[in-house]
Amino acid sequence: MFLVVDNSRVHRAKKVKEFVEASQGALSLFFLPPYSPELNPDEWVWKNVKHNRIARASARGVEELKALALGALRRLQKMPALVRSFFADPHLTYIGASLR
Repeated sequence: MFLVVDNSRVHRAKKVKEFVEASQGALSLFFLPPYSPELNPDEWVWKNVKHNRIARASARGVEELKALALGALRRLQKMPALVRSFFADPHLTYIGASLR
């Protein structure tokens, strides 16, 4: 299994490295360049959540903001065609082409 990840400290943590090594080659991590939001489809997810859902609401506190974010993410779970479209951006080069 190949997993493309960003350069978050979490993805480079010792426990992650140990887990990957323990998979005995069944799992390989590939890291995106240090700052490359245009290459990361996750950025399209967060843009959709922030700009299309949360920005249109007026949260009155942290709990309400959390509920709005979770609701927006659950909405995306029910819209796989929309999520697939995030991979179709031409900047994603071969990743987007392989999912079309």
